[in-house]
Amino acid sequence: MYKQVFKRWLDIIISFLALILLSPIFILVWLALTIANHGKPLFFQERPGYKERVFKIVKFKTMNDRTNIQGHLLPDSQRLTKVGALVRKTSLDELPQLINVLKGDMSLIGPRPLRTYYLPLYSDEQRRRHEVRPGITGWAQINGRNTISWTEKFKCDIYYVDNLSFKLDLNIFLMTIGKVFRAKDINASDNTTMEPFNGNN
Repeated sequence: MYKQVFKRWLDIIISFLALILLSPIFILVWLALTIANHGKPLFFQERPGYKERVFKIVKFKTMNDRTNIQGHLLPDSQRLTKVGALVRKTSLDELPQLINVLKGDMSLIGPRPLRTYYLPLYSDEQRRRHEVRPGITGWAQINGRNTISWTEKFKCDIYYVDNLSFKLDLNIFLMTIGKVFRAKDINASDNTTMEPFNGNN
């Protein structure tokens, strides 16, 4: 009953209240990133969701669009702005995803939605991560986030799918709050983002 009904209603109620309560922070971050990114505070990207249905995830844009002389984007570490680094460190870049939750694209808790071009690379077991709505945070995020391997991350995702419950969601929610306040497990080593998945990680 929780998985089919109550989880969705909790997503809607909590996301709606969070957007209202956090609106002052939302506006401040929006303004700061509008200045830092020359009028582009938001970032949209296609991601596969429940049953691999593609949707557009929305996040605060923490990197600018600087390119090299060939017109290719510079590495992530060179495009991350000072404001963006702070927003990412505090996980505020995830805040706009509450809109995705309200729309039904995502849940508050679930496997993080990855890039669409990873879809052909999944094994049948890894593909099971799409049996539930993707989340803003999840079991993998509180067990290492970008500091664990892709193999470990997928194991965490499947564990969540197989053990989804109110108790597990509450545990993930509370542990996520703790990690956000400690700014823990944000990035792996000195990389701005995790190494791409190639199907063999």
